[in-house]
Amino acid sequence: MKLSVSWRASAVAAVATATLLTSGSIVGAAPRAEALAAAPDIPVAGVKAHLTQFQSIATANGGNRAHGRPGYRASLDYVKAKLDAAGYTTSIQQFTSSGRTGYNLIADWPGGDTNQVLMAGSHLDSVSSGPGINDNGSGSAAVLETALAVSRAGYHPTKHLRFAWWGAEELGLVGSRYYVNNLSSANRAKISGYLNFDMIGSPNPGYFVYDDDPAIEKTFKDYYAGLGVATEIETEGDGRSDHAPFKSAGVPVGGLFTGASRTKTAAQVAKWGGTAGQSFDRCYHSSCDTTSNINDTALDRNSDAAAYAVWELSE
Repeated sequence: MKLSVSWRASAVAAVATATLLTSGSIVGAAPRAEALAAAPDIPVAGVKAHLTQFQSIATANGGNRAHGRPGYRASLDYVKAKLDAAGYTTSIQQFTSSGRTGYNLIADWPGGDTNQVLMAGSHLDSVSSGPGINDNGSGSAAVLETALAVSRAGYHPTKHLRFAWWGAEELGLVGSRYYVNNLSSANRAKISGYLNFDMIGSPNPGYFVYDDDPAIEKTFKDYYAGLGVATEIETEGDGRSDHAPFKSAGVPVGGLFTGASRTKTAAQVAKWGGTAGQSFDRCYHSSCDTTSNINDTALDRNSDAAAYAVWELSE
């Protein structure tokens, strides 16, 4: 279910008002309020259209989009074509893992201070046993639609924006680790933050926020506070997704997650709804991780939260 534009605008305005009240700023003279209000509503229909494409690609290529398989490269080519058409400078980084060639896709938005780079990323590969629509078509599609929203808005923030889609995450964060390890120390130091989106549309969702960096964590928590949605600290994916190599290199990281194989408790159902005693994602790493394995509300909220954080943290 798509959240209405007016409903989301009210939520963003609430966060902006809270920020102004705590900072003591005057509403009429607060540039931060303008920055907050500028974050766009991400159309969940657009995000789901990308998921449909990932599903079609998997179906046409042996049922998966795994590292070294044709479905992965077709997924990358799809994302790259969208970004190229939107005015991004894209590059493909090649590596080898388990005897197969892997690829990362990097997309830079022209402009901004290249000594202050805000990155947002997700892994594009699935496991070999399924199409990987929640894991991690959901994060990949949300990051893509956020990048396209930057282009549609003609957004030119103070910081330089870079988006990334990683290969071979399912084999041990191979693609993101390769990227980080091949940055010079000077270029690593230029990355002011990395935002990670992995499994953000689980069918029995929770709303989990990474707690690795206080400023990034607060950005996401403020967004959800504006919606009146409770969050919890993310622990299931600690060290298991593409933020980990960045964190190890000293880059501030954060992100969102809706849960994988852990079981939802009764207390969590009281906060978020859903089914107690059932996994957040019963199709985790399985053939049933298809377009039917997505909660639209969670996907919509987290996609909007991704855009909010990109706008807020790039000013």
